[in-house]
Amino acid sequence: MKMIATARAHPNIAFIKFWGLEDELNRIPANGSLSMNIAPLATTTTVEFDSDLKEDALTLNGVKVTGESLLRAQHFMDRIRRLAGETVYARIHSENNFPMGVGLASSASGFAALALAGTTALGLDLSERALSGLARFGSGSACRSIPGGFVEWLVDPMNGESYAQSMAPPEHWDLADCIVVLSDDHKAVGSEVGMRSAHSSPLQDARVRDADRRLEACRQAILKRDFARLARVTELDSNLMHAVMMTSDPPLYYWHPQSLAVMKAVKAWQGEGLQVTFTLDAGPNVHVITPQENVEEISQCLRRMPGVLDVLIAVPGGPAELVDETGYLRCERYN
Repeated sequence: MKMIATARAHPNIAFIKFWGLEDELNRIPANGSLSMNIAPLATTTTVEFDSDLKEDALTLNGVKVTGESLLRAQHFMDRIRRLAGETVYARIHSENNFPMGVGLASSASGFAALALAGTTALGLDLSERALSGLARFGSGSACRSIPGGFVEWLVDPMNGESYAQSMAPPEHWDLADCIVVLSDDHKAVGSEVGMRSAHSSPLQDARVRDADRRLEACRQAILKRDFARLARVTELDSNLMHAVMMTSDPPLYYWHPQSLAVMKAVKAWQGEGLQVTFTLDAGPNVHVITPQENVEEISQCLRRMPGVLDVLIAVPGGPAELVDETGYLRCERYN
């Protein structure tokens, strides 16, 4: 059997974010979250198992990876090997078509693609739920990049399972994400490290207690395509998460001065009647969400702002998929 597979997955932008884990060992989030996959941003990963290897090897965008990033991938591969009852190591080749480590969820798409490629190469045929549950052990938000479209990360109270599932397909709402790239430098403190200090903030408990209310408001906004309601809850949730970051010990300051300038511009545009909102993950770059009909106007305004390096345009994306060596979708799909 040829033990090789290639998969592609999209990153996602969370409207309602998780920050902090209730159970770090089992990767159970402190609160639920709700996101949208963003295409054409994607990670494409090939996993090839080889009995001659002495350990897993990882290249990312053509560069050999060592240190903590390699260990993180190796630990995730160990989990896949245990599921398959295998001990063979693998070569992992991964490519992103967008900047990494700057708050654009490269770990989400990366581990989602690795989960699908790695399990497929070892002959496992996991359900979407099981694959999503697996992906969260690489990166929490990776579980949301397995299903397509608008996705919610859940904890099943009956059995304690934690996985993500689609609440609406990509075509449900023609939103666009104008991703304002203000920095392409790798952030000094990554999300995995940063969220471990969430509990030290006096604001974290209040943020988590209110999460169910925000989740329900966001669900209803998406299902009813109510942009004004989506804008209110998305901005509130983003600001709450960053308030927790800034009041943690040690504090985390992911915003740049230009980040705040973009947020203030969005608020001004709202005052002029435009349907537009913002959210930020753990990084300085701003996701400006708007109906697709406004993309040209909004993106041009953003590109004219001082400090803006680029504006990437994304739309709701599909699920993680197997692809062949040419990059085309394979016919096989997980159940």
